[in-house]
Amino acid sequence: MNEQQQTNIDAAVFRRLLQHLDEHKEVQNIELMILADFCRNCLAKWMVTAAEQEGVTLDYEQAREKVYGMPYAEWKEKFQKEATPEQLEAFNARQK
Repeated sequence: MNEQQQTNIDAAVFRRLLQHLDEHKEVQNIELMILADFCRNCLAKWMVTAAEQEGVTLDYEQAREKVYGMPYAEWKEKFQKEATPEQLEAFNARQK
């Protein structure tokens, strides 16, 4: 496999990950953070960093819109639930 093929595969896998997350909006970011130590917002931050490394300007809100498939405020209003006390406890324990 050459470098371009690897890049194409990596990009396809990332697009599939975003599609998978979009198909599972019921999975809350706090759950992702507890289980995997990353969430949709992390992906957006990583996207901004990668864009900067390529000399491309991409702000955080633009990146979040790419990750969420809509403006973050809209996604949050439609799909984000209040974290439970148990989720907050697990999240805080993971951060230590």
